[in-house]
Amino acid sequence: MLIRTLYTLLLLLVAPFFLYGLYKTKANKPKFGKRWIEHFGFTPKLKDSNSTPLWIHTVSVGEVIAATPLIKSLKQQHPNKVIVVTTTTSTGAAEVAKLGDLVEHRYMPLDFSWAVKRFIKTVNPTALLIMETELWPNTLHTAHQYNIPISIINARLSNRSYLRYKKFQFIFNLLAKNIDQLLCQTEADAQRFRLLGLDKEKIEVTGSIKFDITITDKIKATGEDLRSELGKKRPIWIASSTHQGEDELILKAHKRLLKTVPDALLMLVPRHPERFSSVTALSQDSHFNTISRTSKQTLTESTSVYIADTMGEMLILIGAADICFMGGSLLGKKVGGHNLLEPAALAKPCLTGPSFYNFKLITEQLVESGGCIVCYTEDEIADNLLKLFADKDKAQEMGRSALAVVNKNKGALTRTLQQLSLITLN
Repeated sequence: MLIRTLYTLLLLLVAPFFLYGLYKTKANKPKFGKRWIEHFGFTPKLKDSNSTPLWIHTVSVGEVIAATPLIKSLKQQHPNKVIVVTTTTSTGAAEVAKLGDLVEHRYMPLDFSWAVKRFIKTVNPTALLIMETELWPNTLHTAHQYNIPISIINARLSNRSYLRYKKFQFIFNLLAKNIDQLLCQTEADAQRFRLLGLDKEKIEVTGSIKFDITITDKIKATGEDLRSELGKKRPIWIASSTHQGEDELILKAHKRLLKTVPDALLMLVPRHPERFSSVTALSQDSHFNTISRTSKQTLTESTSVYIADTMGEMLILIGAADICFMGGSLLGKKVGGHNLLEPAALAKPCLTGPSFYNFKLITEQLVESGGCIVCYTEDEIADNLLKLFADKDKAQEMGRSALAVVNKNKGALTRTLQQLSLITLN
């Protein structure tokens, strides 16, 4: 009780700064509007106020995308079950909106007991599924008080996080006692949780549901249509989910590539929508013939950089490219990379920077299989692009190897559903 009280006092101090960053107006960022009060537990009633829904928490866009196959499968198995998906961010909310009537969206209350209680009383959930390891002490404690079973899905615990929890074991103990089920991505994740003292009976290894990615015929066809617009024969590469500080490196690599492959096109996709305009300006200032996806400009043979300034089209964009470089991986420990499974599922040869600790297992499997190459500098990015554009057989072989990794690891979704049926969905 004392520890949670101290934690809550600390949360009171940092909440204003967190909320400032969350609500700050940024270009191309969806606005919260009047719905900001939901973060304080003032949650609108569901369409069917008498329902007892399943509550799935996904922080933002990445978690929503990862949870989507699970949500669709749950809905197929339990068509009459109402599903409420909470997100913290407005970009996550925009991604949930794509699920249409399958779910109802609400913003996640801040981790104050009174806010979580108000949410629970309004929504009346029968179970809580949390994607990955988004663990909040007061949320877990309050849900447990209301006898709501809590399952952690796709759980992962890096060695860095394990060591951090180990230093503050008392905090992890606060969390662990309220968890009913922990479904881990790997045996290594499970072992770290065991070493922290989580009840072994609560832990299962189900694999990563991110491998159960489905590329629809519609997405493939739309990607092919975009490729036709960009140029069927010209070499195209995509730098996906780049962060501030990486775009300059990517553009330097592209400038070097153009010296040998003058008709090459770079699709540059900033991770955060508020950076679309600044990255477009950066490309123009770097003397590239640049157009953006949302502009009415016509792409010509002289266009060398295409800024993808839209949301939710990553699979289509990657589908239109020959090679994919994954951003968030050139900034040391600052970001830790992004998920390479989307280009792998599309059988694209993958490149990444050396910092990919957030997706260590996935990336290492892709590298070991020959489906991905780690590039430490912009020169190495350019060198590998040159080799792959010059050797199409090698590029196709890498793509097939990447796809094989995805296919080999599928099945986590089925295992996850089986485990959930034992506790959460009984």
